[in-house]
Amino acid sequence: MTVGRTARRRFEGLAFPGTLGLWTAAGCALSAPAMAQEPGSGVEGRWAGSVVLPTGELPFSVTFETGDGEPAATMDIPVQGALGLPLTAVSYAEGRVHFELQASIGLAVWDGALDGDRIEGNFTQGVAIGTFAIERAEAVEPEPEEPVPYREEEVSFENGETHLEGTLTLPEGAGPFPGVVMLTGSGPQNRDEELVGFPLFRVIADHLTRRGIAVLRYDDRGVGGSTGNVAQSTTSDFAGDALAGIARLSEHADIDPARVGLAGHSEGAVVAPVAASRSDAVRFVVLLAGTSVPGAEIIYEQAAALSRAAGAREEDIVWATGFQRRLFAAMEAGEDLDAHREEFAAQIRAAIDRLSEAQRAPISDVDSYVQAQIDQQINALQSPWFRHFLTYDPAEALRQTRVPVLALFGGLDLQVLPGQNRGPMAEALSGNPDVTIEVLPRANHLFQAATTGSPAEYGMLEKAFVDGFLDTISDWILARFGN
Repeated sequence: MTVGRTARRRFEGLAFPGTLGLWTAAGCALSAPAMAQEPGSGVEGRWAGSVVLPTGELPFSVTFETGDGEPAATMDIPVQGALGLPLTAVSYAEGRVHFELQASIGLAVWDGALDGDRIEGNFTQGVAIGTFAIERAEAVEPEPEEPVPYREEEVSFENGETHLEGTLTLPEGAGPFPGVVMLTGSGPQNRDEELVGFPLFRVIADHLTRRGIAVLRYDDRGVGGSTGNVAQSTTSDFAGDALAGIARLSEHADIDPARVGLAGHSEGAVVAPVAASRSDAVRFVVLLAGTSVPGAEIIYEQAAALSRAAGAREEDIVWATGFQRRLFAAMEAGEDLDAHREEFAAQIRAAIDRLSEAQRAPISDVDSYVQAQIDQQINALQSPWFRHFLTYDPAEALRQTRVPVLALFGGLDLQVLPGQNRGPMAEALSGNPDVTIEVLPRANHLFQAATTGSPAEYGMLEKAFVDGFLDTISDWILARFGN
């Protein structure tokens, strides 16, 4: 079933594992330098094939064209529902073909050789190492969209000077309806919270709206038609955006303002209790993979779990965790992070050493490359968002949340570990008379049916939620706020 519209989409990445020590807001994933762009002929048109890594095989296609004397290309990854992704650093020179894809989990780089009607070579993302091969293919026509049995309205609202734009889906029939505002996870996300080609919020909105619940989902600050900057904002700012969304939803003629709430995923599940503790307009909250301990503790456990899933040695994990603790302590003490440049450099050089000779080849000046990577990491660590995230304790707002709460965790989640967060969340909510907390055993952080829970699987898994996930949410809301 096709849900909603298909268009050029924001892409989060191929979900292959990054380097040891990766953390949510400021990873140490390597970015390969671009080759000089040089227009050429012989590669124009569509090519199809796949990337092959130990974690699996991912089909994709690339369409090359030359405009204004410069090469350009777009990528389609159909199994992830990602179409028309713009590629950068596109070049074809002396039989070598190079292109890159910007992604929040690490720059994905393809570098290969043209041999007749076939291009093959190396793929890297962070320090994920693999190969790819693509061959000439026929152009394909886009699939027609399937109409949906509900109304969709484009809406906008303001939080101070921040302008936000989104989509409101309204059930068929006469209202007023209960409604929910969706809150995305960390980083700048679009209104569908589209991760590795999986439009989580669009699928949730489709289900809830068909069940009689209106849904407002909106682009994060700086995404789509919304203004502002996520990295320069904090949880408190996002809570203000959420309450502005509640106000916009509640004023609609087909919405019952006494039956509106918030549903947040990951960081959005941290924002929702903050908003609910500030305003009586929020009548319920749904927390999907929400945290309940300070951000620094989340990062330590998350980085260790992800590194183990990527096959890192235990001694390297211990070192990386210690490095993170030293960095965060220095930040809290107001120290200059430049004092840690040597440790940064050692980590990045170790990652480079693990690359093959062919994968290291584009790095012509290792010293300059390492310094550029360090600058990027330090800038990310010093952003207002990251500094706030490190020390903020979500339990504070959870203790002040008195409206009904549904909290769901993925039993295989390696980003928000249920063993770390379920207990403290239950304790913080112990004074609330209406709390439901469940762990879905087979679910990962995106609530897909998973095998290991590693982000390396995200892009390979079916773009669908684990059985029971959607019905659990809609049944819980309707039991309390249905007609």
